[in-house]
Amino acid sequence: VQLQASGGGLVRPGGSLRLSCAASGSIFSINVMGWYRQAPGKQRELVAFITSGGTTNYADSVKGRFTISRDNARNTVYLQMNSLKPEDTAIYYCRGWPQYWGKGTLVTVSS
Repeated sequence: VQLQASGGGLVRPGGSLRLSCAASGSIFSINVMGWYRQAPGKQRELVAFITSGGTTNYADSVKGRFTISRDNARNTVYLQMNSLKPEDTAIYYCRGWPQYWGKGTLVTVSS
């Protein structure tokens, strides 16, 4: 399975973006899918994940602003990001546990 993230871009503070992670194969058998991010000069951190049963978990810094979802029929995982802040600026990576990683997509939040 190969993962491809898309949907990044430049957005003003307070704006929204939706990231997509499209898989080349079925994600039905991948129990946990999620998103990480890495800001310049910082370590990669977990942003959110979702299980095959629909259980979700979020980093404290994004709770109430970001929503993760998955569409197994389309083999795609989404990250809806609202009320974006400059500190959300990072490269965002999708992951299918344990071994699948996608190339990142850059999100820049700036006025």
